[in-house]
Amino acid sequence: MDSPLMPLFAHPAEIFERGEGPYLYTDKGERYLDFIGGIAVNAFGYGRPEIVNALKAQADKVWHVSNLFKVPGQIELGQRFADATFAEVAFFTNSGTEAVECALKLARKYHYANGNPDRIDILTFEGAFHGRSYAAVNATGNDSYLEGFGPRLPGYVTKIPYGDLDAVKAKVGPTTAAILIEPIQGEGGCRTATPEFLRGLRKLCDEQGILLMYDEIQCGFGRSGKLFAHQWIDGVEPDVMCIAKGIGAGFPLGGCLATREAAKGMTFGAHGSTYGGNPLAMAVGIAAFDLMTSPGFLEEINRNASIFTQGLASLADRHADFVVETRGKGFLRGLKIKGAPRDVQKIARDHKLLVGVAGDNVVRFAPPLIVTEAHIREAVEKLDEALAAAKSERAA
Repeated sequence: MDSPLMPLFAHPAEIFERGEGPYLYTDKGERYLDFIGGIAVNAFGYGRPEIVNALKAQADKVWHVSNLFKVPGQIELGQRFADATFAEVAFFTNSGTEAVECALKLARKYHYANGNPDRIDILTFEGAFHGRSYAAVNATGNDSYLEGFGPRLPGYVTKIPYGDLDAVKAKVGPTTAAILIEPIQGEGGCRTATPEFLRGLRKLCDEQGILLMYDEIQCGFGRSGKLFAHQWIDGVEPDVMCIAKGIGAGFPLGGCLATREAAKGMTFGAHGSTYGGNPLAMAVGIAAFDLMTSPGFLEEINRNASIFTQGLASLADRHADFVVETRGKGFLRGLKIKGAPRDVQKIARDHKLLVGVAGDNVVRFAPPLIVTEAHIREAVEKLDEALAAAKSERAA
């Protein structure tokens, strides 16, 4: 029988019905080690009591009232992010795409409020991925995402070489509104911006009156070993930051954080959401934030991420004829291999290990941040087998 769903995904045969820690279990009882984490979403794995209990407790109270009314959890979670980051204000959404939409509108409204309505151009980079909505997809660095959807929207300068400050300067002009960048690219192949590049962008934005906007939807919220990836580097704080994925620990939640100055145009009626910041999402978000910032949690992430880094390096050495390089930081990592990586992904799944893929022939890893040394060693062993099998298949 034909499926009632649009054929937009190529699903494998496995059906997962429950999870525990970093493991998923199929309806046949088979156990898989999850090293993609719902695409960097399940930061605390599966069944984490603090997250589950927060959701259950709020579900017994009220699920939804809309933004026609105050949602106290929005103020509570917004203050937590403000206290821990550059931000002074927040707008909560249901997804990363919606967070990017808010940021794009905010950037243009900022210049409109300053009397510069012609400053509408958003500069983005090769390999960038900022979401699938029509505005966000126009900001990506991949033309295939736009194929068949008509002409590009005006006001986007895309595919600037990632890490090339001179190329950015060459694209900046009187209509530039903002620069939008992932400090660590996810879909683009786990590439990491250098401190010099981000400092150069910050300086350029200050000189030209441009907003610097970070997309930390995938690389943020502990995944790099800091609360947010840019916090590894002094002097590069943004004016706006998009967050999502891990901040909801599996529950749909995103947000746009900004300084009050950057958000000056976001006045009554300028933007909105029916479901964004709903009581259920806020309860989960508060629980997730408190877990992430609990004593020793980030330190444990860094300790285990260092072990994972060593494991990936050993794989690169053992398979030097197949692995080109290791990439990324913390628990957003990649192995760039020779040729397309989907066969490695499939073979890894056959070995009961779930991994992702990304651009530039990268096998991508974004496991739950609670993985231990034992989980990492298990993953590295399975990856070793998968890489060897992929090489053998290609040689046959």
